Amino acid sequence: MNVGWDWDLHGPLALEALGETLYMAALTMLIGGAAGLIVGTALYVTRAGSILPNRVVFAVLNVVVNFVRPIPFVILLVAIIPLTSLLTGTFLGTAAVVPPLAIATAFGFSRIVEQNLVTIEPGVIEAARATGAGPWRIIATLLVPEALGPLILGVTFVFVAVIDMSAVAGTVGGGGLGDFALTYGHHRWNPVVTWAAVGVIIVLVQLVQLVGNRLSRAALRR
Repeated sequence: MNVGWDWDLHGPLALEALGETLYMAALTMLIGGAAGLIVGTALYVTRAGSILPNRVVFAVLNVVVNFVRPIPFVILLVAIIPLTSLLTGTFLGTAAVVPPLAIATAFGFSRIVEQNLVTIEPGVIEAARATGAGPWRIIATLLVPEALGPLILGVTFVFVAVIDMSAVAGTVGGGGLGDFALTYGHHRWNPVVTWAAVGVIIVLVQLVQLVGNRLSRAALRR
């Protein structure tokens, strides 16, 4: 057993793992974040008394979100293997982790979007209606801009959660820092490598949170 950090061995592997984690997180946020924004906005505008009330659409979306959101990610990862294989051609590797990550992100983020939109003062929307603005114009030019600051914080929260979930990718050989920690740290009884991977994940999360906080403050002050 060789305990310790070998730059020649672990350095390139750690950089590759960091790149895989960033790839998974970025692609997941692009797909799952966009889907979550759409679903969350739809939940808000179709609820009773909102700008496009539709009891059936709201009920269906509400049930689907409530059904998918509580599923633990490690179970979702395994449960949708047939769908993952259909979409990516495989159920192993970095690409195969993106579909379950995107699904978990979409349904989790949708509730954050809905909750942030609910906090908008109804009077603001009524004022927009009084000026003759239609529903789609209100959604595009009032709802999302009005809730932009909190939404950025929501995106930041979800981004950090995605980084955490991507660490589970190691269980299916998905690569990333979690896989690196398990393969070269835990499985080889090398705690130095394990904690080095943990340290990189912590730094990455801190950077994401820092950027998110600054962008949110800028949006709130605009």
